[in-house]
Amino acid sequence: MSSLIALLPTLPAGPTSEFEYVLSDDGRSVGSHGSAAAALLPAPRGAGAEVIAVVPVERLSWHRVDLPKGTSAGSPRLRAVLEGLLEDRLLDEPETLHFALQPQARPEAPAWIAVCDRQWLRDAVQALEAAGRPAARIVPEFTPEGPDRLYAMGTPDRPMLVAAGDEGVTLLPLSAQALALLPALADDARRLAEPAVAALAEQLLHGKLELQQAPGRWLAAAQSEWDLAQFDLASSGQARAFKKAGAAWVDFLRAPAWRLARWALLLLVVVNLVGLNAWAWRERTALADKREQIRRILTQTFPQVKVVVDAPLQMEREVTAMRQLTGATSGRDMEAMLAALGVAAPQRVVTALEFSAGELRVKGLAFGPEEAQAVAASLKGQGYAFAPQGNTMLITQGTGP
Repeated sequence: MSSLIALLPTLPAGPTSEFEYVLSDDGRSVGSHGSAAAALLPAPRGAGAEVIAVVPVERLSWHRVDLPKGTSAGSPRLRAVLEGLLEDRLLDEPETLHFALQPQARPEAPAWIAVCDRQWLRDAVQALEAAGRPAARIVPEFTPEGPDRLYAMGTPDRPMLVAAGDEGVTLLPLSAQALALLPALADDARRLAEPAVAALAEQLLHGKLELQQAPGRWLAAAQSEWDLAQFDLASSGQARAFKKAGAAWVDFLRAPAWRLARWALLLLVVVNLVGLNAWAWRERTALADKREQIRRILTQTFPQVKVVVDAPLQMEREVTAMRQLTGATSGRDMEAMLAALGVAAPQRVVTALEFSAGELRVKGLAFGPEEAQAVAASLKGQGYAFAPQGNTMLITQGTGP
């Protein structure tokens, strides 16, 4: 999944503002990087391509609050709740600031809130949109989560020190005087430095630091679950959901980490196809065997039948012809129907009989509801269906209407 990761400028963005960027072909490794005006930024290509905006550490402040009961990320009054919780901690008026709530925040539990200047963020995001590079997500450069980390970054003229971890994000000048203000870090905290300030950091911190270029840090920031595009900066929920689903699908199709899962899914599909075909072949074979048995019974019972086209129909015709030769009656004859009616409704007088094509209509009989049910049950037991129609009774061979 190709990604363009753009670091928003710390100064208010304009048409000529330059954005430092990283272009990654897979979202995990650094491809090209540099700086350019928004209109000249390279465009990510391919399915699932996205632009991710990174907010510099200097532009964010972090505050931990306890969300009140009944407050969630989708609550319509969340903005007002956050303003009330942070009112005494902010140096600017709340209406001039943008708030972003920690992912998966829960009511009645501590949660981190990221705060920055609303107009500055809006101008930077709009500059990307005007250049045809709309940001799918907005992530912070550093987040207050995970194990403790210490970063030395910046330029020799303006070196900075950032401590990040579960206890927050702290930005300090990289100087001997500022070291006393550093929060306590775990002994195994990871220590990194940009090459431009690595020598100074190792001198002040009295130890070797792992080198990391700024593009690698921004690429790691893009993997965060944070998204600062909330409230008035939030894009359509449905569009965001489709975007994330598409990105996840492309990631599944291309990422090396999913190779075994892709092979397993392919194997599962193949096994199911083979199983379905085997089951269909077995059913076709069983059906063909039954048809062959019916043909065999027909030709063995009636040797004069040489060509079998429709075995059940041909067998019925042969049985009917045999019955006509012997004078025997069948259940579809009027005599058999009248005998069944005599059993179901004895000692009843009819006024007229009408027989046609296996249907017997008897007129002059009228039954009450209970008596009609009893007659129908008796006829059904003899293999006939019964349908009263006023003073007329319709009798057919079958299991009932």
